[in-house]
Amino acid sequence: MEGYKLRSCIVGHEKDVRAVTPTLFPSDGILSGSRDVTARVWIPNEMDPGFHPGLLMRGHSNFVSAVCVMPPDSTYEQGLLITGSNDKTILGYTPDSPEPVFKLTGHEGNVCTLAAGKFGTLLSGSWDKTARVWLNQKCVMTLKGHEAAVWAVGIMPEQGFMLTGSADKTIKLWRAGRCEITFKGHEDCIRGLAVLNNQEFISCSNDASLRRWSVSGDCLQVYYGHENFIYSVAVLPNGQDFISGGEDRTMRVWRDGKCVQTIAHPAQSVWAVCVLPCNGDIVSAASDGVIRVFTTKPERMAPADEQKSFEEQVAASAVPKQLGDVKLEELPGPEVLLNPGSKDGQQKIIRRGPNAELHQWDSSKQEWTKVGDIVGSSGGTQQSSGKTLFEGKEYDYVFSVDIEDGKPPLKLPFNVTEDPWFAAQRFLDKNSLSQLFLDQVANFIIDNTKGVTLGQESSGYVDPFTGANRHVPGSSTNQAAASGTDPFTGGGRYIPGGQPTQPQSSLVDPFTGASRHQPSNVHVNLASNTYFPQKTYVTFETANPVQIINKLKEFNEKVGAENQLSTAELDSLQTLMEGKDVTDVHISNISKVLDWPTGLDVLRVAIRNQKVCDHVCSQPGFLERQVLFLAPSSPVPTQLLALRILANCFKHASGQRLLLAERETVITEALNCRLTPNKNVQVALATLLLNYSVCLQDMVDEEAGYSQCLLAIASVMENPLDPEAEFRLLVCLGTLICNDKSTRELAKSLELQNLIIPMQTRVEPKKVSECAGFVINRLQ
Repeated sequence: MEGYKLRSCIVGHEKDVRAVTPTLFPSDGILSGSRDVTARVWIPNEMDPGFHPGLLMRGHSNFVSAVCVMPPDSTYEQGLLITGSNDKTILGYTPDSPEPVFKLTGHEGNVCTLAAGKFGTLLSGSWDKTARVWLNQKCVMTLKGHEAAVWAVGIMPEQGFMLTGSADKTIKLWRAGRCEITFKGHEDCIRGLAVLNNQEFISCSNDASLRRWSVSGDCLQVYYGHENFIYSVAVLPNGQDFISGGEDRTMRVWRDGKCVQTIAHPAQSVWAVCVLPCNGDIVSAASDGVIRVFTTKPERMAPADEQKSFEEQVAASAVPKQLGDVKLEELPGPEVLLNPGSKDGQQKIIRRGPNAELHQWDSSKQEWTKVGDIVGSSGGTQQSSGKTLFEGKEYDYVFSVDIEDGKPPLKLPFNVTEDPWFAAQRFLDKNSLSQLFLDQVANFIIDNTKGVTLGQESSGYVDPFTGANRHVPGSSTNQAAASGTDPFTGGGRYIPGGQPTQPQSSLVDPFTGASRHQPSNVHVNLASNTYFPQKTYVTFETANPVQIINKLKEFNEKVGAENQLSTAELDSLQTLMEGKDVTDVHISNISKVLDWPTGLDVLRVAIRNQKVCDHVCSQPGFLERQVLFLAPSSPVPTQLLALRILANCFKHASGQRLLLAERETVITEALNCRLTPNKNVQVALATLLLNYSVCLQDMVDEEAGYSQCLLAIASVMENPLDPEAEFRLLVCLGTLICNDKSTRELAKSLELQNLIIPMQTRVEPKKVSECAGFVINRLQ
């Protein structure tokens, strides 16, 4: 579909335009309310795309903050124009008179939102924390329950529902004056509501997100794109798509859940947006006092000179934006704009002479458009914060990290007051990345928070995934690291035969960002397979001992005095997890916390130490205890830690002997977890099986072990899996069948090919499809 282009700039208000809505008479007109204490009707011109002023309404003693249109009834045949004001009142006008026909009082604060329903029903929201229902100019109901200002209201007449959104971060659904449901999810105040149909509605918030809700209480989708507060949302005529406006100087168009167009404005705030239902044109109201109308129809578009003038105004406007320690000379030049953007609204900061400019990718034009000059600070109400806004929150740093060549970078936000491991874990969880990256990302944060500059390409900054220079917005694609790295540990990648091969310099490994192998079909060059056989055990090494100990301390304060640990004992556990000198005293303290919520995590970390592993594996009941934790009734975190402990046991010979001797029991019980939807448990289960394959490959007369592992792989692969779990199972299978003909024949008889073939179609990560190709080739 064609993108929206300027139809008209409507000038007439003397201050910010805070509210807009379509009129009924005329059907394609606009009603606006302003800080200049007036409301106006704007009528479309017959001979050109513009608008001319119609009714000018006065009567309020303070600025007009809300407007709506009441449908016709027997008393008012052309309906009513309703305005709400900071003077705490609501006024009603007929379309042919500048004087109000009634005044509604009762609110004790700014009337900041209005919605009209059937049969003369009016719903208002106010800073006094209430919403009021009005019928025939009388307040028939006051909706109380919010703990802060009611910024947004909506009516779903078919269901008899009313909606209120508040600065207390919640939305409430009301029926007959009673709150039926409270919706929670937004992290800042609700600023706008728009009804999609009789079952769903959209909300927008100061947290820079929009959310789609079902009246059942479920959040169906969250939409990110805006970089600051979102003030307004309106539904397009198809009843599914919508537009939004906010403090980031933009109005955005959303189709099929994605932002498809970003329309920059030469004003800091886009206070309100609406849609003209008769023709689908969209309207914005901004802090520069101008109302702008945009259309997709060429016959209604503004003349070329007006289009150009608007673009020049946008380009000439100053953009408040956080620059941190940016050095102008280190910003990329205009040449970076020769490369196309990856999505609509993508932004780049460039250096042009003595100025820093902000450019935005316009997907409808397939070009970069200048949207302003950078003048420093973060904009909006954050002008003195010195922070960068990301998904509605302020951060000291927001890094851009390239994960895979050809894919847009991911954002890694961090505040200096945060634990780097906590921020790293949040980044991994949000982007569904492997847990094995935790240390890499945490260390990247530590190394790079000493000073950040846009456009930096110094070798001092290292991307946690590629090993190359940190990705910088506007810079060229990072070069791959010079040598291959192991897809499990990040260290030197294992190459069958012992010697690492030279990487193919033009390709990038999807796991690490370093050199990878060329994507393959079923028929591949087996000489290039570096995925299997796997010769080393894969363990869960990452940990934050300080964080674990802090949790232990919290629990320690809650248990009875007879079970509490001393400060020295807690310190000894931290020493143990940090891998320092381990004594019998350290080891004895582990047993004291194994029944505590965080105790298993202590063991998971500590068992990496050989002394601890030797001691634990020699204790009666140790393995039986871990197996019990794998029961279907066990909590998911308990299952996860038990699987990770068992996987880590393979790091030392004592653990290998124990797990090999009890293989049948361990694998059988571990398969209790095969149906879990939790991706971390899936990866831990796959890692346990992978380690068994590594252990078995050098054993003789272990057909039973090979068979059990193959059956386990088949059992797990039959279920939906996280890509990382798929990959580890593929490496496990490849290791088992690599050099054993009978095992290959058994794998064929189990028709494992049918489970693996769909994995070849995985678009990302590439390692899954590549490894699947190598495995299928072995099975042929």
